[in-house]
Amino acid sequence: MPTGRQKEPEPISAGNRRRVLIAGCLAHITHDGLTDMLYVFLPVWQQAFGLNYAQVGFMRTAFSGALALFQVPAGLLAGAIGTVPVLVAGTMLTGASLTAIGLVSTPLLLGALLVAGGIGAGTQHPLASSAIAYVCSGVSSRVALSTYNFSGDVGKSAVPLIASFLIAWAGWQGAISLLGMYGLAAALVLYLALSGMPLPRNSAKGRKHLPGFGFITRQNAAPIAALSSIGMIDNATRGGFLTLLPFLLQEKGAGMSTIALALGLVFAGGAMGKLFCGILAARVGVLRSVVVTEMATATCIAGMVFLSADEALALSPFLGIVLNGTSSVLYGSIPEMVSAEHRNEAFALFYTITIGSGAISPFCSGLAGDAFGVPSAITFIAFLVLVTVPLTSLLKGAIGRES
Repeated sequence: MPTGRQKEPEPISAGNRRRVLIAGCLAHITHDGLTDMLYVFLPVWQQAFGLNYAQVGFMRTAFSGALALFQVPAGLLAGAIGTVPVLVAGTMLTGASLTAIGLVSTPLLLGALLVAGGIGAGTQHPLASSAIAYVCSGVSSRVALSTYNFSGDVGKSAVPLIASFLIAWAGWQGAISLLGMYGLAAALVLYLALSGMPLPRNSAKGRKHLPGFGFITRQNAAPIAALSSIGMIDNATRGGFLTLLPFLLQEKGAGMSTIALALGLVFAGGAMGKLFCGILAARVGVLRSVVVTEMATATCIAGMVFLSADEALALSPFLGIVLNGTSSVLYGSIPEMVSAEHRNEAFALFYTITIGSGAISPFCSGLAGDAFGVPSAITFIAFLVLVTVPLTSLLKGAIGRES
């Protein structure tokens, strides 16, 4: 009779654990870096294809939306044919799509290739993280996953800056093709590193199935709705702001290298924000930390509108800290609201809502930019962030330590 537990076919050596961790970090650096470097190309594509802000935002939504939608299918496909083939094929698809973008001459083909690249990128998070969690256990798993999470921030910080230098050196077509080739090379390295590794297929056979949203009760319905709403607004405002930020800096007279540096500093600050906001939540409580970071986020976003290009550049890392830090606190609060056997369902609901809102927000922010201008649209985003503050009152008594 199946017990629902997955047996390891053989003991996993320390060397194999290191190989899987390094490969997982390479996948995270590659995919997160190639995903977020697209922000640098948005102003270039606007000029090259004569796009308005909504159309530019839709290009970003095409990639991020496909990435969000393919996360669950990627896990199911890995259960059928294995983690390594799906992860390697996804990385190859992203690399090949970006390489081909350097050859396009129409926005329709650009959008189609971005969808294909997003589908490939959707394999990384569920498969690389599960592979690392499988080969590591206990305290080592937490350390390994923390290392894996940090590696994504390295890619987000470094690749946009590299992209800007490549654009200046080889033009945007040459730059994105070269970065796509890097993705193809990463796929080859992943194949060589992970072939023969004792990774599971994550088959659903023997698992206990918990249908629907039975974890939502009269006691936790309001806190779950509030937490999901805060996460939705947090992700939507982040995606919308980052889509418009290059155009805002461009209006201030910033060049491509300055725009890429600002984005890199925002992403680097985001990596620090995960640590900073975790410490803040431990000291003052989860709810107070959310209120502080969201108010600081709104202030920094509004400040970017009124500051000069150089001053905005100086503010970028501080903006990144608060812009990205809130989400790490929110994710860690979900287990406090539901029982252990229902946490997969709760996380699935939360991630679907938050990732979905982040996927469509670039298009919506582009519409606002066309209708009201980029500075006004970003100012509206700053005010929208503040909507999260009263929502925290619905979380009292449900999460965290309030001191």
